[in-house]
Amino acid sequence: MTETLTAPVSTSALPDYARIAPDVILGENVRIFSFVNLYGCSIGDNSKIGTFVEIQKNARIGKNVKVSSHTFICEGVSIEDDVFIGHNVSFINDRYPRATSDSGQLQTEADWRVVETVVKRGASIGTSCTILCGVTVGEGAIVGAGSVVTHDVAPRTIVAGNPARLLRIMEVE
Repeated sequence: MTETLTAPVSTSALPDYARIAPDVILGENVRIFSFVNLYGCSIGDNSKIGTFVEIQKNARIGKNVKVSSHTFICEGVSIEDDVFIGHNVSFINDRYPRATSDSGQLQTEADWRVVETVVKRGASIGTSCTILCGVTVGEGAIVGAGSVVTHDVAPRTIVAGNPARLLRIMEVE
């Protein structure tokens, strides 16, 4: 059985092989599985963080969010309430990533700027999607498995493909 962690964080309650930095802000009833790396982020009430997930500093996860295993949520990503993130989803926060600066030195935080990404309330992102920086996935939208999101996704739409394209608009319930 996989161990889970429920807030508040104490070192004696950490699941095996979890790295949860002391600056992580956890809401109530957050479930965290083994083999995670969390630092400088916030996670809202009743959310679930799967195995092999990394959530970086300045990322915000809302309430009632499910983040499935093997997912990477980088700095600058905001995920609102009631969102589903499938397995192996990767977010990107840099339009022009480089290893080194113009001087040939390894880049530092001073050499680039974070480009923010927002996933709105109730959206669902399927397994193995890549979400490029600077986009907004609209409220209630669905991104099909394996998609590469390069532009904003309108609310209550279904998109899929590489690049993700509109498949249909969902009817209002």
